Amino acid sequence: MYVYYIIALLVILIDQWTKWLVIKYMDLYEQIPLIDGFLYLTSHRNKGAAWGILQGKMTFFYIITVIFVAGIIFYLHKYAKNNRHLAVALSLILGGAIGNFIDRLYRQEVVDFIDVMIFKYDYPVFNIADSALVVGVLLFAFITYIEERK
Repeated sequence: MYVYYIIALLVILIDQWTKWLVIKYMDLYEQIPLIDGFLYLTSHRNKGAAWGILQGKMTFFYIITVIFVAGIIFYLHKYAKNNRHLAVALSLILGGAIGNFIDRLYRQEVVDFIDVMIFKYDYPVFNIADSALVVGVLLFAFITYIEERK
């Protein structure tokens, strides 16, 4: 079971390290093209949630995140003991949630830096924690779907 906490910890460490690099070496709103017209490093800050919703509602985010993290840990121990794929999905979700929680707690904003253009649409800038959350939720949904079909 501890291996899944190590996965979450790795997500947190990579997330925080990459955010530190962005803060240290990039000016706010600076943009570095990696694949011109598609992928950029863009130093951005978000005081809200996905797509900038609920700007400045830090107390709300603190409460929701603590409840959410407790729920993920409970679910990990109760339902994912014998399902390593489910445990990996929950580990990614846990690491992502804690990564962004650390930003909100210590910076009062989330550091975002991955900027993708999809067919001329500038997708909202995101970070490693966001990526882990999305991959974890998609994996969780897929596993749940497969389990329900059995």
